[in-house]
Amino acid sequence: MTKTLLIVFHSMTGGTRQMAEAAAGGAAREPSVATRLLRAPDAGPTDVLAADGFILATPENLAAMSGMMKDFFDRTYYLTLDRIQGRPYASLICAGSDGHGAARQIVRIATGWRLRAIAEPLIVCTHAQTPEAILAAKIIGAADLARCADVGEALAAGMAMGVF
Repeated sequence: MTKTLLIVFHSMTGGTRQMAEAAAGGAAREPSVATRLLRAPDAGPTDVLAADGFILATPENLAAMSGMMKDFFDRTYYLTLDRIQGRPYASLICAGSDGHGAARQIVRIATGWRLRAIAEPLIVCTHAQTPEAILAAKIIGAADLARCADVGEALAAGMAMGVF
């Protein structure tokens, strides 16, 4: 029986998209796990219920997750509550300086869903501090993309082995 890993992301400047795609690439190394990569506006309760595990990826905007990720949670949380508990998840944060505010928000939501974290939130800091740098297209370095791929691969492998 194939398991499904759902990767939900939002990205305005491309950084978080690159991270989510790298995680999907890592997960694809596990042939017995199907990976679905969806933009936050395109993901809904049916997608959440059909998934056996999750990677949640967001930029940090104003010390919080992006509004589109918040919208995803607003549209799916109560419709899936008490129906996905125990499923594994990991989170990826693309931040200009810190990332911990967005990470805390995702942890709180995942705790409410009673999901099981398989890793600490992975935060990639772009050091974008000026309005121009914050709004500019991002290029995530190879080492950070490799870390994202490792998260995807580890989650998919654990799902395939029944570890989580």
